[in-house]
Amino acid sequence: MRVLHFFKTYWPDTFGGVERAIHAIAKGTASHGIESDVLSLSRVAEPNTREFDGHMAHKAKLDFEFASTGFSREVFGRFRELSEQADIVHYHFPWPVMDIVHLTSLLKIPTIVTYHSDIVKQRVLLQLYKPLMHRFLASVDRIVATSPNYVATSDVLQRYRNKTTVIPLGLDEHDYPRASEDVKARWRARYPKPFFLFVGVLRYYKGVHILLEAAKQTELDILLVGEGPMEVSLKAYANDHHLRNVHFLGALSDADKSALLELSTGFVFPSHLRSEAFGLSLVEAAMFGKPMISCEIGTGTTFVNVGSETGFVIRPDNPMELSAAMTCLSRSKDLAHSMGAAARARYQSLFTAERMAMSYADLYHTLSGTGEAEQSSLEN
Repeated sequence: MRVLHFFKTYWPDTFGGVERAIHAIAKGTASHGIESDVLSLSRVAEPNTREFDGHMAHKAKLDFEFASTGFSREVFGRFRELSEQADIVHYHFPWPVMDIVHLTSLLKIPTIVTYHSDIVKQRVLLQLYKPLMHRFLASVDRIVATSPNYVATSDVLQRYRNKTTVIPLGLDEHDYPRASEDVKARWRARYPKPFFLFVGVLRYYKGVHILLEAAKQTELDILLVGEGPMEVSLKAYANDHHLRNVHFLGALSDADKSALLELSTGFVFPSHLRSEAFGLSLVEAAMFGKPMISCEIGTGTTFVNVGSETGFVIRPDNPMELSAAMTCLSRSKDLAHSMGAAARARYQSLFTAERMAMSYADLYHTLSGTGEAEQSSLEN
């Protein structure tokens, strides 16, 4: 069976949360006899096809971007060419151009869409896009949400509940090799005191500015791994307020990130807006058995991190609660250990790449009529 994944961006141009999910699905389903292709846009014209970790990454030329949406004339032809070789097309929402490509292609093969997020930021343009969006979602055979929490709180998904399945995002531990003792020793020497870790792109909805406010109320070290559009303003704020316990580390290697995950007291994820639809970084923390602190925003973050079980779930945009949660975990090693162990158990039960891949493989076979699905995915 051959599956064509379609999204606006992919490796090597970008490798964010959606791209990592596509990679994990393509890599994981290969063991179930499924070949994958991924089509996305790129500013770089050549090469337009590359092999990546067992599957092919195809590119169409990006002509321009508007409101975070990439446009391409070439992608229509590339999609038609690749979809003719596929047994199933797997879309990744949102991307309005994808809707147009789908509706004009008149496909005769099964289609599914993984619904990664509502459109949150572009509210005015959303009103113009809604008719196209609903026509697209109504036309696909199956919609996959990444958490039951998101289905329950998304007005869009509620409209298509009868054909929506929940398959949580998952990660493969083997993609996160444990750091050597030398690497961990280097980080211990640099940050000898207990510290909390944040990993993610520094975007507006990540709530890092709230974390900096919370840092004023504690002497605990807070390490920030990642880069992004908010980096300059966040660093300026930390400098202006003399936050010597906040450390911007930028992008790090996988070995260094693994070392910091192992050494951290806990993982802090202050995303305060619904744009944070799932939070794969929380899955990373759970995989390493770390207690988590996140906010209740009605999305998958609270599906990964269960309050009072795998960590603390606090109110969004609340620096005092955030500081208090960090202080509590730092003062109670037993509590931090028990929550971390529960997080690890939840990862093994729900968020492995193997489980996600099996669920998607079952769904592919069901839609194509080549086999019956095993009951390995969470249904609504």
